[in-house]
Amino acid sequence: MESDLSLQERFAPRNACFGCGPANDKGLRIRSFPTGKSPDSEVIAEWTPEPHHEAFDNVLNGGIIGTLLDCHSNWTAIWHMIHRDGLDAAPPMVTADYHITMKRPTPTDGPVRLAARAVSSDGPRVRVEATLSGGGRVTATCVGHFVAVEPGHPAHYRW
Repeated sequence: MESDLSLQERFAPRNACFGCGPANDKGLRIRSFPTGKSPDSEVIAEWTPEPHHEAFDNVLNGGIIGTLLDCHSNWTAIWHMIHRDGLDAAPPMVTADYHITMKRPTPTDGPVRLAARAVSSDGPRVRVEATLSGGGRVTATCVGHFVAVEPGHPAHYRW
């Protein structure tokens, strides 16, 4: 399953999500890559902000930070479920909740790094912990719960 394609490109190439959708030309288009093949493998991404993503000079907007951590964590949960359950396709998952802690301003003068890991799961629910780093320091952390949805849910048919 080695590939230069991100999880998003491999499993949901038509996804139009603002944060992680490869098919959204105006979106952030984050690209998440697992570091291993086990359910608890860390998933990483690098993303480069542009001036229109700033809250003020050289500081990333908090809403963009939330979007980056939300989408990257959701794909970490998807990766976990693919390997935990031996799936061939990405289960459609949504965010149940997530909490972001801003540690310090995130600089926009270079790429930022996202790192996440599934820390527990129970059936369709996965808990993920993630960090956002910029300028060589952790600038924000995230804890979230992500849930695989059943047919009938609006997100079930999105990829």
